[in-house]
Amino acid sequence: MAYWVTSGLWENPYRRTVSYNEGDHAFFEWLLGYGVQILRHGANPFHTDLLNAPMGVNLAANTSITAYAVLFAPLTMLAGAQISYVTILTLNLAASAYGWYFLLHGHAVRHRSAAVVGGLFCGFAPGWIAHANGHLNWTAGWLAPAILWWVLKLRASRRWLRDGIVLGVLMAVGFTIAAEMLFYIALAAAIFVIAWSTGRATWPLARAAAPTTLAALGVSALVAGALLAYPLYMHFAGPGSFDGTGFNQRKYVEDAAGYLVYPFLSLAGFVGVQRGDLASNQTEGASFFGAPLLILIVAGTALLWWRGNRRRKALMRALTIVGLLFTVLSLGPRFNWFTKEYDVPLLYAPLAHLPIFDAALPARMALVVACVIGTTLALLTDRLLTVPMRLRRRVAWGVAFAVALVPIFPRPVLTTDRSPEPRFIADGSWERYVPEGGVMSALPYAASSTPDAQRWQAYTMARGGRQFATPDGYFLGPGGPNGTGRVGAPERRTDVMWLRVATTGYAYDIDNFDRAKVRGDLAYWKINALFIPDRLSGKDGILFRAALVHTMEDLFGPGERVEDVLVWRVRPGIDPMPVPGDGPDGPRRPTD
Repeated sequence: MAYWVTSGLWENPYRRTVSYNEGDHAFFEWLLGYGVQILRHGANPFHTDLLNAPMGVNLAANTSITAYAVLFAPLTMLAGAQISYVTILTLNLAASAYGWYFLLHGHAVRHRSAAVVGGLFCGFAPGWIAHANGHLNWTAGWLAPAILWWVLKLRASRRWLRDGIVLGVLMAVGFTIAAEMLFYIALAAAIFVIAWSTGRATWPLARAAAPTTLAALGVSALVAGALLAYPLYMHFAGPGSFDGTGFNQRKYVEDAAGYLVYPFLSLAGFVGVQRGDLASNQTEGASFFGAPLLILIVAGTALLWWRGNRRRKALMRALTIVGLLFTVLSLGPRFNWFTKEYDVPLLYAPLAHLPIFDAALPARMALVVACVIGTTLALLTDRLLTVPMRLRRRVAWGVAFAVALVPIFPRPVLTTDRSPEPRFIADGSWERYVPEGGVMSALPYAASSTPDAQRWQAYTMARGGRQFATPDGYFLGPGGPNGTGRVGAPERRTDVMWLRVATTGYAYDIDNFDRAKVRGDLAYWKINALFIPDRLSGKDGILFRAALVHTMEDLFGPGERVEDVLVWRVRPGIDPMPVPGDGPDGPRRPTD
């Protein structure tokens, strides 16, 4: 199943990229390349000066997947960041499904087939398939069953010290892979345990287990706190840190109607029965379960509650509370219905300014709902396989499962061609143009819409040799309103000019005023060389290379042909030099 979902990337990992989220794909490849720098050169895992020169990037405040970057560094050095990326993505999906199967079979159901149903849904629910469009952090769904297994193990543990240490290490690893997901897991687990413990049949069990469990959790907190002390400092107070998030929390929410319709990457979506416009983008559609599945879950929950004993009722009550609460939280601060926002404050509104909640994206809380649904499917399947019933009723339940689940069977993530790595980068020719510790970039600069420049740097890092720094990039950093974050570096006139030329084909009428502005920006970035590959591409397809070359020739003169790129050497603070008689040298123009 995991290979099926990622098959478009496996077709040619070096030349294919996800169609809807090239920026995140490139960013995670960059992080995997940086893992080689950590392993071979002792680079700081939580801050780098190689991206966004000269300010650098706080990696602790980004989704740095440090554990993956270091663990897979040998594969990255051997085969490239492209292979490591698709390998981790595939393993994430497979491990998520198996992890839930293992948890459900060990703690919730008797029949393996019931655990298979729940595990497959929890591993390949529509939300996880959506996040497979570029996210190595949010496809690491195996973190939830792994952590929950150890939490449940504490209740009857005779080795609470050992188990507490293991859980603490696991939480520290989880923080380096997906800190926001770790927060959701902890919040959901706490709500579940409280709701489960309040039942008449379960309160004595909870009270008896409390001393051992709390002692083990205390050990876990101490271990995780010790391991994460420096990363947490960097995240909240280190250089390049910021408050909140770089994204709009009122945009990245679940439309309530999204719970009732089918996802784009599904069999239903293949035949056109879907509403992709209800998600903020193709990567963040975390619900999209379809009305038949929700009806099945409501009916199944009622049956399990009605026919269950007191302990089963306590379990269903806790699951229902978690599912409903996270459903409401996923809707965000205001209610949305079929893309229209209504001025109806919801539960997330008073939480949005609290620490941690202010850095979360509400839509992703629907992934917890997916896991609640998967668990309920496993429990319902287990009951249907255990309790004798007439053939007609068994067939009816089978049809209900098919109607609910077949339409959301996942399709492979869509992919598209991307520009090949220039030979100028691959064979090391770039080293002749950049001194040790120097700065170089492809044009246009790296951004979410034009990620190639960040990719080229990632591939040189993966080889473990000399390295250049690059300006700008796709990351989260400071510079947003009221001290919040923003995507990428604050814009300067020159990088905006190059981006507009490349994406629109409009060539600027360059004069000495422009040259002076470019000269100042290049001095700020300390650029030593710039290059334009023979093929430029961005998230919307091929870019306007000819217009970009024309602009560079107006600024610097003809570039030097080196293999498959044009290169311009830059003397920081000197180039581009003014041209006598070519427009104003200093006065501000009205168009600036």
